[in-house]
Amino acid sequence: MSKVYVKQEESLSIKFVHQMKEGDHRRLDLYFFLPKEMGINPQSLDEEEYYHAAIAGRRSYYSSGLHLPLVQGRFISQNKRTVEEFRLYLNLFAYQFAVAIETDSKELAQIEDIEQFYLALKDLSDIVAQLLKKFRRNEPSDPKWKHYFENSDNYLSWFCEQRLLKLLSHAPRSSDYSEITEEVVNLCRSENSYRESKNYNSSQTKDDPNRISNKMLLLRRLIQQGVVLKEELKTLGVGLKKLTTGIATGFVMLVVSALIIKAQGVFSGLTLSLVLTLAVIYGFREIFKEDIRNALWRVIQKGRPRWSRILRDTTSQAVIGRQLVWIDFIKAKELPTEIDEILNRRHSQNKVDADILHYGINSRISQKDFLAGYSTIQEQVNFSLAPFARYLERGKAKIYKESDGKISSDSVERRYQINLVLSLREGRNPPQFARYKVTMNRSTIIEVTESKLPDGVQAIGGEQEDEA
Repeated sequence: MSKVYVKQEESLSIKFVHQMKEGDHRRLDLYFFLPKEMGINPQSLDEEEYYHAAIAGRRSYYSSGLHLPLVQGRFISQNKRTVEEFRLYLNLFAYQFAVAIETDSKELAQIEDIEQFYLALKDLSDIVAQLLKKFRRNEPSDPKWKHYFENSDNYLSWFCEQRLLKLLSHAPRSSDYSEITEEVVNLCRSENSYRESKNYNSSQTKDDPNRISNKMLLLRRLIQQGVVLKEELKTLGVGLKKLTTGIATGFVMLVVSALIIKAQGVFSGLTLSLVLTLAVIYGFREIFKEDIRNALWRVIQKGRPRWSRILRDTTSQAVIGRQLVWIDFIKAKELPTEIDEILNRRHSQNKVDADILHYGINSRISQKDFLAGYSTIQEQVNFSLAPFARYLERGKAKIYKESDGKISSDSVERRYQINLVLSLREGRNPPQFARYKVTMNRSTIIEVTESKLPDGVQAIGGEQEDEA
C-alpha cells in the first residue's frame, strides 16, 4: 500500500495511516496551512490543548488482509498451540475485522450517489456475511479455547449488525433498491437470531441499551488485549519549563527591585504617593511576568519535541517502539525548501496568507520483541477539525438569478481550503512528500483530495492496498 495516506474519517475529522516494520526509523511531518481569514493562530489556538483534545491515535500489530491463517494456520497443529497463543491470534483477527468494517462503513456513509451507495452497501453486506461464516467454521471444541472464541464471535456479530443498521438508518430513500435493503435487514435479523441461539447475552442485557453497549465495550477491550500496544506518554521539558519560570521571575523581580529603589529615592519616607507607586509597580509585575515567561518559553521550546511515547507489547511488556512528538505554529521561513516549491506551484487564486500548524512524529521501532510471526505495526492518527470550525463564519451570502422575469436566490455556504503537506523521511533516505487539499465549512469537511507535486519533488509512493 501507499507508505502513508490521508483520508476523511468523519464529518469533521481526517486521519493518516501508515505501517512500520521492525527496525524502522521514520520521521513524519504534517503541515496545516490555515488561511488567515480562518482566524486560527497561536493567539486563538493553544497547541497543547489541541493535541490533547483533538488528536487521537492508536498503534497495533498489523497483518495485511483479513486471513484466517492468523487463527488456524500459524502453528503446525492445534496441539502445539498454547491457550495464550490462540487468544493472541484470535484477537488480532477480530480486531482487524472490526477496524476494517468500521472504516469501510464510514467511507460508505459519505457516498452521496444513490446507486453507488446501495451497490457498495450490498458489497459490504456480502463481505460481512462471508467473513463471519468462515470465522465460525473454525470454532474450537476445547472449552479452554471456546470461551475466547465466543467473546470475539459475540462482539463481531453485534458490531457488524450495528454498523449495517446505522448505514440503513441514514441511507437515501429509494424504492429501486428495496431488494438490497431487505437483504441487509435479513442479515441483521440473522445475526440477532444467531446470538440468541448461542445464549451470548442475557435477556436483561439485551433489553437494556446501556447494558448491551457497556458489555460490548468490554468485549472490544478484551479483543484488543495483546493487539493494541500500550502507550506511555511523557511530557518533555518539565524541568526546563520550571527553569524558564525561574529566570523570568528573576528578571521581573530585578526590574521591580530597581524601580522600588528608584521610587524610594524620589519619595522621602512612607507617603501615600510611595504606596500608590509601589502598588502600580507590583501590578505591572503581575501583568508582565506571565507574558515574559511565555515569550521566553516559546523561544526555548521552539523546535523541541513536546512529548515522548513508549510503545509496549501488552502481554510481554517489551518495548516495541519509541516516539517523539512535536506540535507548534511555525513561520514560513522555517519550511523545507521542497515544501516552498510545492506551494509555489499552486494556482494564483490559492496563494493566500496562512498560519502554519506543524505536527511531527519521529518513530524508532525495535528490531525484536514483536509478537511471534509479526513484523509490522500500524499507526492511525485522527485529527478533529472541530476546534477549527468554531472560528469559521456561517454562509450569509445569496446568489441571485433571473428566469422569465422572476428573480430567485440561492444561499451560499462559506467554504475554506486548508492545504496539508506531508513529509516522510525514512532513515537516511531523502524526504518524500504529498499534498492534500481539505475543503471544509463550519459544519463538515466537503472533500479531501490529493494534488500533484511539481517535477523534481519525490512523492510518497507505493501500491495502494485496503486498510485492515
